[in-house]
Amino acid sequence: MKKAELLIPASSLEVLKTAVVFGADAVYIGGEAFGLRAKAKNFTKDEMAQGIRFAHEHGVKVYVTANILAHNYDLKGAREYFEELRDMKPDSPDAIIIADPGMFTILKEVWPEAEVHISTQANNTNYETFLFWHRLGVKRVVSARELSLSEIKQIRDKIPEELEIESFIHGAMCISYSGRCLLSNYFTGRDANHGACTHPCRWKYAVVEETRPGEYLPVYENERGTYIFNSKDLCMIEHIPDIIEAGIDSLKIEGRMKTALYVATVARTYRKALDDFYKDRALYESNIEWYKEEISKCTYRQFTTGFYYGKPDENTQIYDSNTYINDYIYLGMIEDVKDGLVHISQKNKFCVGDEIEIMKPDYTNVKVKVLEMFDDEMTPVDSAPHPRQGLWLKLSETPDTYDLLRVKS
Repeated sequence: MKKAELLIPASSLEVLKTAVVFGADAVYIGGEAFGLRAKAKNFTKDEMAQGIRFAHEHGVKVYVTANILAHNYDLKGAREYFEELRDMKPDSPDAIIIADPGMFTILKEVWPEAEVHISTQANNTNYETFLFWHRLGVKRVVSARELSLSEIKQIRDKIPEELEIESFIHGAMCISYSGRCLLSNYFTGRDANHGACTHPCRWKYAVVEETRPGEYLPVYENERGTYIFNSKDLCMIEHIPDIIEAGIDSLKIEGRMKTALYVATVARTYRKALDDFYKDRALYESNIEWYKEEISKCTYRQFTTGFYYGKPDENTQIYDSNTYINDYIYLGMIEDVKDGLVHISQKNKFCVGDEIEIMKPDYTNVKVKVLEMFDDEMTPVDSAPHPRQGLWLKLSETPDTYDLLRVKS
């Protein structure tokens, strides 16, 4: 059986390294323009080259997003951007993710041999669409989130074996068709299709009232209302066999604005689930409770299976809140180990004497105590109140480089 790829998001160089170490087969990232996550930290050209080099040294691929729906004023810059990506060799990305036919045309003019993946933003809902892109030389098409597993299997049966299917299996769902949302632009002038979404689907709205039969007041934001558009998060950790049997080639995690802790948690959990399944389906089934427990340690909004087993209903929405469930707090990634001390760039406050947890890529979690703490000048400190502060720690057990530190909230 051909093994499916585990595709993990990364918002920064630190998160990319985390994704690679914690089990990704491939990572997708955004540059400083033309991607759909403008609020993510994203990558400079130098950071992108560093990240691609690190990933390739570990046998991991990197895909770069350029999946905006472009306007005329985007096209000149897009051409220059694709030239830059092409000329990064030997540290060029392994594929470019495109949604817009105009952007696709420019990419192929500038870089004919580039591998192209068609974004979910292109509304890929049927096999003729997949075949259309295949005829243009596309290697992979990302299915729309609105497809069921049955529909994906039908597509698999109708397209050539070499054309790959990529599908989301975990993360936030969108209220609009494959992410083509106009609400943000209408309400705030920030264009979701240019990466600047304000996420109106997470806002609180007034309950719609019927004024006369068939006539309703418009939906509007109101402190006494409901989160009518607020979807639960997709999670398919319990359904890996169905995902694989549908013929999906790449299993994609949403979350290019998430922390390293989120990325490590989902990458490590899905990595183990996939490896267990390919080794022995009975082994996978015996470990489902572990997968469920671990995946719940990242931030999430309750879980749903989305459209995979039929159209969602009212049970897939959360009407009373838009807040995440957040059981663990991210403290930092181990950047260096020296003389029994470890260095981190601290993300959240913790203190000497606290009991915290080392999260390791080998699926183990080690509880330790913070024995001593020093700033970068090696001055002893009792706590770490400043985000991004460099710290040297002495723990009751020494972790390895790239291990993560977290604490139960």
